[in-house]
Amino acid sequence: MPADPSLPPGRPGESADGGAWELPWAEPFGAGSGRPERAQLAAAFGAAIRRTGSLMQLMGQAAADQIGINATDLNCLNILSFSGRMTAGQLAKATGLTTASITGVIDRLEEAGYVRRERDTADRRRVVIHLVPERAITDVAAVFLPMVQAWQAMAERYSDEELRLIVGFYGQMEDVLRQHITVLRDRSALPSGG
Repeated sequence: MPADPSLPPGRPGESADGGAWELPWAEPFGAGSGRPERAQLAAAFGAAIRRTGSLMQLMGQAAADQIGINATDLNCLNILSFSGRMTAGQLAKATGLTTASITGVIDRLEEAGYVRRERDTADRRRVVIHLVPERAITDVAAVFLPMVQAWQAMAERYSDEELRLIVGFYGQMEDVLRQHITVLRDRSALPSGG
């Protein structure tokens, strides 16, 4: 069977120049499948996730630099943008950051004009963080617009069924990432030596 041109050269566990490599932190994708083609495809799947994750982080940092805020603040702003309003506790839970860290994020975003704090009308003890859409659209959305347009053009090439599969995949990825963020945050909260 000829090699699939969409897959990286060589076999899983083999670099492009033919030298051996190993993943010291995990069993290679597709190991034990018994089918070389499946193992190669699974390895390409794992590599694609890792590359995309790295590029998303680099894109977030580059965008944050362009906007003039730090990457953590930009991530929090992005999470807040899905609902438009959250309490500090909800934002802390959604990001896995401590309430002290979230307070600093909110202070910086408020000072920059991206959010405002308001007392909850139903419970005056609670403070709700509101996105300031005009500022977010002017400063943040403009930076991401070319990439969003490229994503829209990409989506046009897929059928409804294919897009459902892709959206479902990203939903599962989100679940996996949330679980592992929680695990890592819980581990970092353990006392040293524990």
